Amino acid sequence: VQLVESGGGLVQPGGSLRLSCAASRFRFSYGIYSMGWFRRALGKEREGVAVTASDGRTTYADSVKGRFTISRDNAKNVLYLQMNGLKPEDTAMYYCAINPGSRLGTLWSGDYNIWGQGTQVTVSS
Repeated sequence: VQLVESGGGLVQPGGSLRLSCAASRFRFSYGIYSMGWFRRALGKEREGVAVTASDGRTTYADSVKGRFTISRDNAKNVLYLQMNGLKPEDTAMYYCAINPGSRLGTLWSGDYNIWGQGTQVTVSS
């Protein structure tokens, strides 16, 4: 399984970005799994942002509720993160990750064992 993120960039506060995570050799429409988005800011530990399980449940970090939306296209095997109302504190490297075989859908990065290379999001005026 390979995950490739894209869509990061530089955006002004209040702006929007949509991140994409394309999965190869992994079918979203089959099996049990959890997948999601995580981020790591400079000098901070990696934190869960938004996750979704194969049964459709979603979980968001309190810091992004109401601003970020996780979704997936099962036909294309792509995971998305729509980010609106971006703030400077959202600046970080964003990673997607999958935990095959589990529908726990937690925000704890230790539950996930397949990771992409990350895409940088910078929110600054």
